[in-house]
Parts: sequence; C-alpha cells; structure tokens
Amino acid sequence: MIGADIGVGIVGLGGMGTLHARSVRELGAEVVAGVDLVPEQRERFAAEFDARTYETHEELVADEAVDAVIVTTPNRFHEPIAVAALEAGLDVLVEKPLAHSLESAERIAEAAARSAGICMVGFHNRHAASMAMFEEQRARDRFGEITHVEANYVRRRGVPGPGSWFTDPELAGGGALVDIGVHALDLALYALDFPAIVEVSGVTRTTFGTREEVADPEGFGDNWDADAERYEVDDSVSAFIRCAGGKTISLEAAWATNREESMDFHIRGTKAGAQFDIGDTELRILEAGTVGRDHYADVNMSADDTLTGYAEQDEAFLETIVTGVPPETNTIDEALTVQRVIDAIYRSSEAERSVTLADTHVSDAQLEEATRLD
Repeated sequence: MIGADIGVGIVGLGGMGTLHARSVRELGAEVVAGVDLVPEQRERFAAEFDARTYETHEELVADEAVDAVIVTTPNRFHEPIAVAALEAGLDVLVEKPLAHSLESAERIAEAAARSAGICMVGFHNRHAASMAMFEEQRARDRFGEITHVEANYVRRRGVPGPGSWFTDPELAGGGALVDIGVHALDLALYALDFPAIVEVSGVTRTTFGTREEVADPEGFGDNWDADAERYEVDDSVSAFIRCAGGKTISLEAAWATNREESMDFHIRGTKAGAQFDIGDTELRILEAGTVGRDHYADVNMSADDTLTGYAEQDEAFLETIVTGVPPETNTIDEALTVQRVIDAIYRSSEAERSVTLADTHVSDAQLEEATRLD
C-alpha cells in the first residue's frame, strides 16, 4: 500500500475533503485528523474515519500523528493553513486554485521554498485517462509541434450556490474563472508544457447573478435570490493567451451562458490533433494522410473508467511523500504560473487591453496602505 505509515490530516471536511479522505485511505494512508468550523461536519468525519477533529488548523498542525495535510477550504484560507503546515515541515496538497490572489499564492510558494515538506496543488484533471493517453501519444511525437489549444469549461446554467463563498470575491478571489476556468487553463498550459507567457487578453462578465430572476431548470443554484445574496464575481470569461514560439490558448469558461454546455478540449499539432472532454476517459486523434488517396484518419481511444483523476492525483502525492523525490507534476511553480495568468486576465478585463504578466499590479499591501491613507 502506497500510503502505509502516512498520517493525513484534512482541513475542510465538506464534499471535497471527504473525497480526498476516502481516496488516501484506499491507498493505504491513515486519516488521523480533520478540521472544520461546523460541529456537524466534525462529528460526521470522526465517525466515518475514526479520526480526531479540531476547530482550528493550528491544532491539527501540532498533532504529532499528522505527516501530511490536504487543504480543501475556501480559497482565501489556503495561505494561512498551507504556510503553517509547510513551516512545520509537513507535506501539503492544496486544492486548486493555489490561493484567492496572486500575492497570497506567492507567499505560499515562498513558504514551500523554505520548507522541508513538499507542496502540490490539486489539478486533478491532469491525471484523467484522456490526458494520460494524450501524454503517451505526445511522447511518441504523434502530434508534432503543438501550436494551439482551445479550452472550454462552459455550463449553460450552473452557478454554485449564490450567496455561498463561491460568489463572495473576498473568499473566492473570483468567480467562474477561478472555480472552473482554472481547470481548463491549467490543462491548456500543461498540454503546451508551460511555455513562457507573452501576452494575455481577457474579458470577464457578470451577466446572470445580479438578475432578480434567472432560469435554472436543473436547480443548480438552489433558491436564487439576487437581492439577498452577495454576487460580485464573474460568471463567464473569454480569454486569449499568447505564448512564446507562437503557441496560443483560447479559453472559454462560464457558470451560466446562453449556449450549450461544453468541456471540450481541442489540441492542434503540426502532425495531428487531439480532442477530448476535460476529465473524460476518451481521446480522439485527428490526422490526415496521402497513402492510397488523400484521406482523413480519426483514431478513437478509450480507457478504463474505474480510476479517477482524483485517485491518481492523491496516489502521486503519497508516492512523493514516500520516495522523498520532488514532484514532477502539480508543482507549486506551475500553480503559480496559472495564478499569474488568472491575475492577468482580470487585469486585462479591467484595463480593457492586453497585458503582460510583468505589468504593474496593485498588491494587497499596497491597496491596504492606500485605503489607510485615504
């Protein structure tokens, strides 16, 4: 068992925390502790995993049985929890995005650089079967030079709980872009092997959340009340990222928009292309040839659907802990690049022009100081 003799603590005991706890337990690790502000969540978690529970992350970090920490809280709280764990020398897996702001993400990265522990970030779609098959074909030079990625993560209606932390900019740091667009963006950069970013252009929109009435046929939003709820985040984004060497990414992400839903991913190469749905087990390779006569050739690949991206990701995290070898994927540097592009998309939308990652932006500290002086 990969996780034998590893004690894992979970901070944030909702659905995502429980998913990780079950996953690492199946991999052989012991879930020894959990943290949540809600007593009922702590009671349920303790009963299922026979684990100690605490109200604060400081108590969990001080627990000598804890070797590794998985953070599944609202984005704003990633930094204090991850930094405390890293400063204690513990290994950390932080759910995406790395943080609610670029400045906060940079502080986590600085703590990780100083720590004896490792830090990975939860971009589980990299580990889905579709992406694993793509990587294998890419290693064989099936696609040639990859030039462009079309990345879609679009819901027709699917705002996650208006009035919850997802729609509070102080807790989430953004809306659809930070919640689901981040998955598509990370996967696109990963497919291009994280090239240098030259320029970013983006437009974010808040179209549906402020309306008094919004059609929600599947009940995703649950009891929508625009007047009573805080909704100051984007519900859709369109962005274009220009990278070094002429490589490009087009991104569409939305919680709600009047078009069909799509998690469609298109990767263009000079020899062949690839198409799959984010997180799926199917991969389609698109080629053309001249043997016999000019023709198209489509190859459909299908993989085992019993192993999820979450399970594969948690396995990679535990393997890193066991071997002591720094992670080759889901690294803090990659997550920081994703965070910088997210920050650039928001800055581009606000400025109504393209920006670079190096363009000046106002830090949390600068904003606080300016507010104090006013």
